Amino acid sequence: MKPTGVWASFNCAIEGILWTARTQRHLRYHLLVALGVLLVALFFRVSSLEFILLVFGMVLVFFAELLNTAIEVVVDMVSPEYHPLARRAKDVAAGAVLMACIGAAVMGYLALSSYFFSPEVKGVPLLSQPPGDLEVVSVLVVTILVVLLKARSPQASPLHGGMPSGHAAFAFSVATSAILSGAGQLLSLLVLAMAVMVSQSRVYLKIHSFIEVLVGALLGVITTALLYLCFG
Repeated sequence: MKPTGVWASFNCAIEGILWTARTQRHLRYHLLVALGVLLVALFFRVSSLEFILLVFGMVLVFFAELLNTAIEVVVDMVSPEYHPLARRAKDVAAGAVLMACIGAAVMGYLALSSYFFSPEVKGVPLLSQPPGDLEVVSVLVVTILVVLLKARSPQASPLHGGMPSGHAAFAFSVATSAILSGAGQLLSLLVLAMAVMVSQSRVYLKIHSFIEVLVGALLGVITTALLYLCFG
């Protein structure tokens, strides 16, 4: 029945949140992470602008998770049997949650990175350049390019096959950042070795062909190197 007043509508909203928290473990995980972020914010005594950024990120994730749950419930009600379009609706809704989580992670990094990676400049306003911004942007750009390229291969499964290899692109983007940022010869060598092992495992498990892994590796290296060349 439709709520008859403001308080009834408010109670319905609270009931919806509580039901989602009771039945959806992902929302419970998000709540626990939010609790930890708030405690970290109190510990570092973040500025008002940084706190706004953190809260906005948390609210964005909660909103996406609640909307995803509502879509899943409606899909299950309309299509109790399996249907490919019902699956797509759920997958897209879950993708919205993933995008919100990525956005919240980036906002959290912008708000808290100076406290973790540059403690000597604690208290610097949020408007200053965050440490490691080029490395983070490089990984995000490579990831977006991988998604765009994989979208042209509809036969590929998520995280399993397709041109190019996202794992190789990500790993070699990180390795290139480590080398170009002056992280040190030993650390750069270890990260590069890790990228090679990640790429080799994709071929060994027959998830990707050698060409797909090679293209992913080149995408990660060239994109990251170009970003460092232009903005480093």
